Amino acid sequence: MKKKFRVRAKFVWLLVIVLVLVGGFAFARSWLGQNSAPGGAPPASISQNVPYNILLIGNNARQAQGPLSLGTSGGQADILMVVHIDPTTHKVTLISVPRDTLIALPGWRDPIPKIKESFFLGLQQSPRRGPELAMKYVSKFTGMPIHAYIATDFQGFVDAVNAVGCVNIYIPARLYDPLHSKADFTKGWHCLSGPWALAYIRIRQNAAGNSYRTNDFQRMGAEQQVLLALKDKLLKNPVEAALHVPSLISAWSKDVATNLTHSQLLALGMSLAHAHLQKVTLGSIADSMQLGAMPMPGINAENAIEGAYYDVLDAADVTKALKPYGSTGAWTGLPPFPSPKDVPITLYGSQYTMALLQKAGFPVTYGGASAGTTRLTVVFPNGSPTSGFVVGRTLAASNELVQPGSVSQVTVYAP
Repeated sequence: MKKKFRVRAKFVWLLVIVLVLVGGFAFARSWLGQNSAPGGAPPASISQNVPYNILLIGNNARQAQGPLSLGTSGGQADILMVVHIDPTTHKVTLISVPRDTLIALPGWRDPIPKIKESFFLGLQQSPRRGPELAMKYVSKFTGMPIHAYIATDFQGFVDAVNAVGCVNIYIPARLYDPLHSKADFTKGWHCLSGPWALAYIRIRQNAAGNSYRTNDFQRMGAEQQVLLALKDKLLKNPVEAALHVPSLISAWSKDVATNLTHSQLLALGMSLAHAHLQKVTLGSIADSMQLGAMPMPGINAENAIEGAYYDVLDAADVTKALKPYGSTGAWTGLPPFPSPKDVPITLYGSQYTMALLQKAGFPVTYGGASAGTTRLTVVFPNGSPTSGFVVGRTLAASNELVQPGSVSQVTVYAP
């Protein structure tokens, strides 16, 4: 069984809001002769010399009454992205956080503890605390302070693209998804209106028979592609900016929720116009795996997780990736991952898999044929989940099953 990825369409609009306000809006104001933000200097909470981190949240609620609504279903943070703004280097860094990241939610009754759940759990509180709880756990996960949030939903994305007419997107291979997004695109350049851009972003399964758009990380790349197309349309031509930014601001007023004041948003825009944009994606497809149900003390109120697909990231890797942006230490609530040399493995089946594990530094004993195994399966000793996680991440199959069992050491069954 392969993982059915759900697409993160909403985040493009979230990013557009920030980038328009930190680039295009300031550019447009300058073109119109309005060279200073209302109120003069930036508010005290936003320094011209200190990096500022904004959490972008994409709410997947259906029939929502607003970006902070639970709607008829969903209400999870389909997108979590940190916009790291560094006024001293004049750079904006977009840090993508995989929404299915396994993270401890101590005390919360949630049998599938993923970082996206923090927003959902907060929305169920009275008063609602979805953004605040998401900010808390993203801050813990990244080891970075989160100063503010911006949240939106599906309609925000459509309105953003429609406000500029369409976005020019190069699609490198045939895309066809009749069952989910209804996307149907040929290879080449397309100018996509809001609904078609949404279809492009929302593709779940490409039925065109090629290897394009088959996993979450390719989807993130497509979303960033649309974002950059919007940014280019606004910033390459001052007339375009002057024409389109008012429409974007109008759409933002009803599609987006934020704890930033209008003057703070304008101050960010004026101080960071024309900032250089760069991207950081935490984790990779190697981190995605199906975990079986298992006890896990401290992970939630139940001290156990249900079987589901998770992105299992190593906090040490996240810390290393984010240190240039001020991380003081990432946290997932999981025990430290062991070194491969400390995880002995018994392998049944594929000699290729055995060679892969040995190359990574695992001591491997060959146990014989896989006895009809049709799916890559990693079984770890009860109570030692991280030994199974590190093996699953090394195999990088994206749909392998990792589960506890009555074994004395990690056992791999490879077809």
